[in-house]
Amino acid sequence: MEAKSVAKNYRFMAIMIGSMILGAILGWVWPVVKDAEDNVISAGATTLKPLGTVFINMMFCIVVPLVFASISSAVANMKSRKRAGKIMGTTVATFAVTGAIAAVIMFLLVKIFPPVLTPWAELPSEEMGEYASLSELIVNFFTAEDFVGLLSRKAMLPLIVFSLLFGFAVNLNGGKETPVGRFLDDLTNVMLKFVQIVTYYAPIAFFAIFADLVATYGSQVVENYGRALLLYYPLCFVYIFTAWPLFARFGGGKGAVGVMFRHIAKPAIVSLGTCSSVATIPTNMEEAQATGISKDVSDMVLPLGATMHMDGSCFSCVLKIAFVLGVFGRDLSLGMLIPVVLVAVLSSVGMSGVPGGGYIGEYIICSIFFPEQIEVAFPILVAIGNLVDPPATMINSAGDYVVSFVVSRFVDGKDWLQKALAAKKAQ
Repeated sequence: MEAKSVAKNYRFMAIMIGSMILGAILGWVWPVVKDAEDNVISAGATTLKPLGTVFINMMFCIVVPLVFASISSAVANMKSRKRAGKIMGTTVATFAVTGAIAAVIMFLLVKIFPPVLTPWAELPSEEMGEYASLSELIVNFFTAEDFVGLLSRKAMLPLIVFSLLFGFAVNLNGGKETPVGRFLDDLTNVMLKFVQIVTYYAPIAFFAIFADLVATYGSQVVENYGRALLLYYPLCFVYIFTAWPLFARFGGGKGAVGVMFRHIAKPAIVSLGTCSSVATIPTNMEEAQATGISKDVSDMVLPLGATMHMDGSCFSCVLKIAFVLGVFGRDLSLGMLIPVVLVAVLSSVGMSGVPGGGYIGEYIICSIFFPEQIEVAFPILVAIGNLVDPPATMINSAGDYVVSFVVSRFVDGKDWLQKALAAKKAQ
């Protein structure tokens, strides 16, 4: 991969992180000043907060149609029949299991090493489902009362469920060859361009947001983000050399681990260079073919994985939830394990295969756990997402190739890899 291409793909991320740093510096040198009775004498850099609020509100207007269009289009355009149906079922189940494993690992890690030790401020907050019964929680988790209820950023998971079912209905009615299928595909492209246009303003917005955060909360901001990164980066390294070999051995049997490591380097490098799961699809397919994975398996697992297989994002989702809970002085209790894992796995479906993920995951987290503090929680979550995006993308996209081993086991039998290797020797 050319150095210019890598620089181009990371340019915007560098600008974003740079704007956050500059905003933090401004907030540090121009803080909020209060008197002995805690009355504000000087607002400091918090006067820039409206510049950030404008960006957040613009994204609020985009997120609902973007989620609906992208997910419905992906499902509607899938070519699934008999064997393909089995491949798809196995694929989605595998994505869910590996994502849940990743989420549980991070949950336990942040329980042992919380990313935020001291609350940034005492703000009123409620825990998800605090006044709801279990049955009401389940109903509200997956559905809205009516169609109008779906058209809100506070109903992201019900919207994802609706979008999946709508996509399946379009697929059964003819898929991408129908007017509705083509409309969904075109609408997805339009909304992604819309996000791209609004994102040009993001550096200004995040300069203002971080100036406001640091002016208000001081050095805690930098300290806590550093602690979060010290949790995330080593975990990704450990996951690559423990979970991936286990998945490959389970899916491909004897010799699979060695085969996997011989072919995984190229997708991993491409994903780091492009910071995009979608951009890694061609390389993943090339390596899958060289491994001996059936074409119909790779044709479904790898494109679907680009938007649905997000182990790295499951890591970051749990880290984000734990981080913001700490910011608000709330405890990540063991009783939250199931809701947190469900959100991590289900929200990963809504993350598109483009750098930054369109901020969909952050909206889902806010709508479920921090609906009353969304203006504070959202920029904090996005900042963590930007800081962990490269290793998260590598775990997500290169991991798609590893998952194809598991799917092949259930579709083509336990010895699929041995047969493929034997066929290559016979040629």
